[in-house]
Amino acid sequence: MAMAGLYRRVLPSPPAFDFASHEGKKLFVEAIQSGTMEGFYRLISYFQTQSEPAYCGLASLSMVLNALAIDPGRKWKGPWRWFDESMLDCCEPLEKVKATGISFGKLVCLAHCAGAKVEAFRANQSTIDEFRKHVMKCSISDDCHVISSYDRSALKQTGIGHFSPIGGYHAGRDMALMLDVARFKYPPHWVPLTLLWEAMGYIDETTGQQRGFMLISRPHREPGLLYTLSCKNESWVGIAKYLMHDVSLLLKLVDATDIQKVLSIIFTSLPSNFGEFIKWVAEVRRREDGDESISPEEKARVAVKEEVLKQVQETGLFKHVAAFLSSANSCCQNLAPLSHQDDFPDIAARVCCQGAKMLAGRSGSSDEYCCQETCIKCLKANGDKPVTVFSGTVINGKSEQGVDVLVPSSRTKPGCCCSVSSNYSGIHPASNDVLTALLLALPPETWSGIKNEKLLQEISSLVLTENLPTLLQEEVLHLRRQLYLLKRCQENKVDVDLGAPVS
Repeated sequence: MAMAGLYRRVLPSPPAFDFASHEGKKLFVEAIQSGTMEGFYRLISYFQTQSEPAYCGLASLSMVLNALAIDPGRKWKGPWRWFDESMLDCCEPLEKVKATGISFGKLVCLAHCAGAKVEAFRANQSTIDEFRKHVMKCSISDDCHVISSYDRSALKQTGIGHFSPIGGYHAGRDMALMLDVARFKYPPHWVPLTLLWEAMGYIDETTGQQRGFMLISRPHREPGLLYTLSCKNESWVGIAKYLMHDVSLLLKLVDATDIQKVLSIIFTSLPSNFGEFIKWVAEVRRREDGDESISPEEKARVAVKEEVLKQVQETGLFKHVAAFLSSANSCCQNLAPLSHQDDFPDIAARVCCQGAKMLAGRSGSSDEYCCQETCIKCLKANGDKPVTVFSGTVINGKSEQGVDVLVPSSRTKPGCCCSVSSNYSGIHPASNDVLTALLLALPPETWSGIKNEKLLQEISSLVLTENLPTLLQEEVLHLRRQLYLLKRCQENKVDVDLGAPVS
């Protein structure tokens, strides 16, 4: 009787040793005793088999993301938030990955998009000694994990390109444990590190570049420090569609010749209620009687926010956006809620009310909160430069609550006094930086429809994520991830929860 298909492969040994073999067990015990298997335990807790023959990259990444306890910020099934291969589609359509696999660069993009910190190296960008050092680093700790992109043929295995997480390292024998996610084909196995390095040097014929490895860890801070997107308002569906679909079509239809024209095309067609879509992430605290001090932790957080804001304002794109919004021809009605109707005191007063509700545990209630006696202050922390604070007294029926909003400021410092009529030009949020951040977060393919080749190159250079400083890059990738999630949720008509921004 004929039987269709294949049931596993025989692991070529040598050069590899099956994890469950006598030699594999011996290597495992010795590596544990040497302390180079610390990363193994979390990885093995989330070890999975790829669900499609070409999903080795997606399975390896989702396994590592879950091992690092990175919250995807969206539901998988039921009430559970959990990384699954089907959720890793923000850099390459799943159908395309299913058909042809995914490149090294696209998997790096996916890891960033999923909220991880990523250090990626192609084989020609590193050395075997550096690779060994990185493998050792992630083997003696569970704070990071290595995913290797290599050619199976170098290991005498069938197939060509493959991704696998490295589960541990045996220093004495210089061997790495490959937790092969194609468990239907080969079991986990030990391979000589030198041979793995050679396998990573093979050329990927689809890209013409060498393969490599990536170190994945939790980000040093949570992303979304300054901005987040809101799906609480029903208008988010139309706005997400406009940004992720319509903008690219508009740029194809109109023959733009300069950047100001491109900005005009995008901004003059913004959907109504756009100002409700991208939100300012504010930090709110209860105001204690007589205590106006700033803690070191609060000061540090505000300092990072101000650095991100500074980095936004130092981009070339920001200068173009600022010039467009200040020009006589930029009377965009749909930008009015963002740049004209709401000045800083109005926004901050609403934040005080929202914060007071949250502090009282009544964020979902319909109770009326009114902010009175507002003022701007500059508080010093241990004699350092002052921190800008917006203070308000929030009234709810007969009760009242003093609330402070810690405000990141740009280099143009506002005056600090107890008056709501002060100059707020240096205080965040402002439409210039909010719109700049959102434009940077648009998918790279958004701009491909621009017909003018010189203009396309200029725009592409302005929005290139890799050119951004680390803090701003994390902020932008966080926003881009949220945009992709909104797009998927809009297409699938399912609910999404991007958090509860205070704005």
